[in-house]
Amino acid sequence: MFVRSRFPRRLAAAGVVVALSAGCSGGSGDGGSRDGCCATSSTSGSPTARGSVPEKLPLAGKVIVLDPGHQLGNRHFPLEIRRPVDAGGFKKQCNTTGAATNGGYPEATFTWQVAVATRNSLRELGARVVLTRSGNSDDLWGPCIDERGRVGNPGERGPAADLRLSIHADGVKVAGARGFHVIRPGVLEGWTDDIAKASRRLAVAVRDALVGAGFPASSYRGTDGIDVRTDLGTLNHSDVPTVMVELANLRSPADARVAESAKGRRQYAKALAEAIGSYLAR
Repeated sequence: MFVRSRFPRRLAAAGVVVALSAGCSGGSGDGGSRDGCCATSSTSGSPTARGSVPEKLPLAGKVIVLDPGHQLGNRHFPLEIRRPVDAGGFKKQCNTTGAATNGGYPEATFTWQVAVATRNSLRELGARVVLTRSGNSDDLWGPCIDERGRVGNPGERGPAADLRLSIHADGVKVAGARGFHVIRPGVLEGWTDDIAKASRRLAVAVRDALVGAGFPASSYRGTDGIDVRTDLGTLNHSDVPTVMVELANLRSPADARVAESAKGRRQYAKALAEAIGSYLAR
């Protein structure tokens, strides 16, 4: 069994304090350019007296890719999302429609809203944040899992990232199945062998932050909130440390209540931002 990390104390010592923006928009127009390379914030250090040196923000110079899973309009484009793409030496379909709560709240909307709130917190810490999709629209589909996995890789269009976090939610229809689990890439030779160790540290940071925020670890998958997989194209295509987090089981009434609430989404976002800050501060 694991114990709750004391990461808030470490973050405070490193100057990483997450403050959630009051107006986190979840609208389809908030996210940046079509290719997902969002504009960076223009935040600087706290106001100082004339002639003094501004305080450097703790994540200044860092680039983080956030991958909000799926796209709201995927269900309208079955041929496009079912197209086979390379997932790491084997084929999987481009994308899926994602899960939803029993009340119809879509995973695509949940992941987008959490990603935007997380992005806002990271920008306040000085980070440059790139999203893998530019909005949450019923008229759009994708991007495919291979394209998502390459965003932020050295040599790809846009800035090279320090890490990538893929944000999802589950839809398991089993009584009592609830909680989050963090998926880290296993060792897949020629694909993830160079990032597996660093990704493991990132997975632990994300797990500890979610536990520290009071979220229960999965009752149905993984061990102590962490699972290892080699079949996920988004992870396999990454050349930077990466994990995927299934923040909740949307079919669980308890998890759904949290996911459907603005307060719950802010709590998820705060934990994810703190996890990223903790990982990068090491």
